[in-house]
Amino acid sequence: MTGTFFGNFDLASLSIWMFWAFFAVLVYYLQRENMREGYPLESDDSSESANQGPFPLPEAKTFNLPHGRGEVTVPNGKPEGRDLALRRTNAANGYPMEPTGDPMVDGVGPASWAPRRDVPELDGQGHPKIIPMVAAESFHVSAGRDPRGMPVAAGDNAVVGKISDMWIDEAEQMVRYLEIELDPQFGEGKRLVPLTMARIRADRVTVSSIFGEHFNNVPRNASERQVTMLEEEKICGYYGGGTLYASVQRSEPLL
Repeated sequence: MTGTFFGNFDLASLSIWMFWAFFAVLVYYLQRENMREGYPLESDDSSESANQGPFPLPEAKTFNLPHGRGEVTVPNGKPEGRDLALRRTNAANGYPMEPTGDPMVDGVGPASWAPRRDVPELDGQGHPKIIPMVAAESFHVSAGRDPRGMPVAAGDNAVVGKISDMWIDEAEQMVRYLEIELDPQFGEGKRLVPLTMARIRADRVTVSSIFGEHFNNVPRNASERQVTMLEEEKICGYYGGGTLYASVQRSEPLL
């Protein structure tokens, strides 16, 4: 052989340009895959946004859900379908929206929730992840205070009931919710409170985000032995919204 294979061709330059081309295609692909949920974009008032970004929506793809829960196709082009109890404070986007009703009940602002499926979250074996401890014989309190039987004090110091049970995440082996049995003057039946929104004291459990008058409107879970993903969203949103909306004083400036 009397000549070189590529002559004076720069293989290093070819390699770097091939890398940049591959990287650009990868970014384009990942960005489009990221747009399967939450798109097309919406404005604050739930109308379709005029600016949808530089990337087109990906082609619809159907996924088979585990444990016989059917299938889901995304993107499906369907809007959320909620009539939010909010009104604009300014014609331009980005300004605060003002609630028109009871924001904690309506699920807006800090009390907002996502429309997750109204079915329980499952573990790897297809069993509901979150169940009351009364239904889990293999679980017991091994450390710390057992709150069952303790009175529950609201943010206004009203004692609204007592802790009747704890709801555990079997897969993660941790407590997710406390179950409150309400006294008749504050409501009827039982309600769940996320453990992160409660504080277990020496003689009581305190829930500071809402007041006694609000406990009757805490969203209920339909079943006594399980809670759905949608119910979890609404319950957590209600308590979270109370940190701002429980009283007028909380929504006013501190200074």
